[in-house]
Amino acid sequence: MGRFSSKRVVLTGGATGIGRATALAFAREGAAVMIGDIDDRAKQTVEIIIKSGGTAAFQRTDVSDPVQATALVQRCVDEFGGLDAAFNNAGVLPPTKAFHEMSQDDFNRVIEVDVKGVFNCMQAELRHMLEHGGGAIVNTTSVAGVIADPGMAPYVAAKHAVVGLTKAAGVEYARNGIRVNAIAPGLVRTPMTDRWLTDEDFSKAFLAASPIGRPAEPEEMTGLVLHLCSDEATFTNAQVFVMDGGQTAH
Repeated sequence: MGRFSSKRVVLTGGATGIGRATALAFAREGAAVMIGDIDDRAKQTVEIIIKSGGTAAFQRTDVSDPVQATALVQRCVDEFGGLDAAFNNAGVLPPTKAFHEMSQDDFNRVIEVDVKGVFNCMQAELRHMLEHGGGAIVNTTSVAGVIADPGMAPYVAAKHAVVGLTKAAGVEYARNGIRVNAIAPGLVRTPMTDRWLTDEDFSKAFLAASPIGRPAEPEEMTGLVLHLCSDEATFTNAQVFVMDGGQTAH
């Protein structure tokens, strides 16, 4: 029996990377996992879980659309009988460009997914949790939500906004039995960050600035997410946890 036996979890961005690793971790701990993503590779995540004896389902979801975000939560409730925890992890990266050269389309896309997507999912999750005795929500921000790097203005803005949404909701709903926290990963080896990791100059600069000297693996993010969603973290609320191998410590 795992920590999440009989628990129901909504997870976005579960096709690859941190999302897939966390979905598998939740399932290993007994949770029924409802995955929302626009990437059909999320079906493979579900197949892995089911083949391992777990419970999961996939609903194609564009989190920037509040109707689809609400439908994802409702599907979890209808299929699994409720919602106990949520991991709002879906996100996109803009192209790396100077602030004054970033296009309106690139800026808008990041805000639509990385900010409004989290907002839309949180609203749907909070509405259910308010009516059914509480729950736990974890959002994915980034070290870009607490510091800034050049060439990433839309992403920095979006991830700072996720920090704000996390703190606002955590403070507002604490007395309703709802805890809201966020993880702030540093550089993690995922398909989304592959263009950085295969850039020799970027990799050299990153490794020189990283105390741990390497990017994280997606599986290294999962333990804290599960902890924050579990009964082990009942007094942890409205906080942002940086997971960057010491990058921002100096």
